[in-house]
Amino acid sequence: MTLPNKAVDFVDWRKGEISRDIYVSEDVYRKELETLFTRAWLFIGHESQIPNPGDFFTSRMGEESVILVRDKANEIHVFLNSCRHRGMKVCRYESGNTSLFTCPYHSWTYTTDGRIRGIPLYKALYEGNLDRDQWSLIEVAKIHNYKGTIWATWDPEAPDFDTYLGDAKIHLDQALDCRDGRPGGSEVIGVHKWVFPANWKFAAENFLGDTYHNPSHRSVDMIGIGPSALEGVKGRRDNELEQAQHVWCSFPAGHGVHSAVQPEGFEFSNSFKNDPEIAEYFRHCHEERKRRLGENARFLPFVGTIFPNASYHGRQPRSICAWHPHSANETEGWRFFLVDADAPTKIKDFLRNYYMRYSGPAGMTEQDDMENWLYATNASMGTIARRHNFNYSQSLNASQRNPVVHGIEVRGDVSLQVTEHMAVGFYRRWAQHLDMEPWSVLLGADDERFADDVAAE
Repeated sequence: MTLPNKAVDFVDWRKGEISRDIYVSEDVYRKELETLFTRAWLFIGHESQIPNPGDFFTSRMGEESVILVRDKANEIHVFLNSCRHRGMKVCRYESGNTSLFTCPYHSWTYTTDGRIRGIPLYKALYEGNLDRDQWSLIEVAKIHNYKGTIWATWDPEAPDFDTYLGDAKIHLDQALDCRDGRPGGSEVIGVHKWVFPANWKFAAENFLGDTYHNPSHRSVDMIGIGPSALEGVKGRRDNELEQAQHVWCSFPAGHGVHSAVQPEGFEFSNSFKNDPEIAEYFRHCHEERKRRLGENARFLPFVGTIFPNASYHGRQPRSICAWHPHSANETEGWRFFLVDADAPTKIKDFLRNYYMRYSGPAGMTEQDDMENWLYATNASMGTIARRHNFNYSQSLNASQRNPVVHGIEVRGDVSLQVTEHMAVGFYRRWAQHLDMEPWSVLLGADDERFADDVAAE
């Protein structure tokens, strides 16, 4: 197919209808790589993966391989993993420690701060013809360390990360902060990587707050995989948010989250009945969190997606996912599992085992999700099917701005019922990225939902 004059023609956000073409068209996919993944802030990894000078972790930005590395001066960098000579990867390992990156093709060598260090036969072959200072590794335009998570963009005109995150910040904080309310303090205890035959956007939108798909997990809910399964509690997890008011929030940059606000006076809900010692640890965290945060301790995370392709699970199982595109119909999922860095070893081991049962390529719920995503991708390929849009109109006009829920203001365009309005907001920004709109528009300047906030700024 050929693209329409404007990508927004694919997305009718007023009616909640979206063309199936955007999930299967190679033209659309190539446009995404050229416009979206070259401008948006993308999740790279976590500082705990590179704790020492010389430590590195190879990651991705769109289809591009990049190196996350801590240099000798303890500064963190993100470089394109490509030699400036003939393009070979200068780092072919997933992680490790090094003093130099040496291209295996012609042995051009680079330091951990990206500077070119060695060029074989430089005096004989290059002197007078090559300015070494101009041929260092290609570095991202901007990088940001947010509570241990590393984000980067290729666009020098991109807003700072805090502005990009906006009011989604408090929701992401709940996933990254310690369970006892201390800011930050998380670490990665493992990364699952797997490839599945589906468009990356189906995975990203799933974590915007799609609770409508719970029937997909009915088989898992019928058995016990949660941390109280030995005590006879069925399902994926204990329902620790049973008394909470759930909120579904859309934000100007395209992020979407599903969180919850507990009522006043809520008490600890034991979601770890298999082991009294572990339950006591989390009871202590609960009380400390209330002491530190006061009323804000009633604000609890569930899931969310930071536009475009970084999704998180804030509680059980606590993790961040990056949905790396391979093609229009193939995606590589990377799930980074998080724990408090100073948690006891027993707690970390318990959570690691639970996380593996729940998520990742062998996780029981992730298998359900992937089946949905691959069938949805396949259903977007047919000639007849592509004549008919997908419907995203659920609770489309039922949201409200900055409501007060159980005495706490929840910022954003917020629904108090199951909804798809976060996905509509996501695809509206997606289309505007493809149309190369200015950052003012990408941050909501023409979005009637946030016009008052933009004007106030």
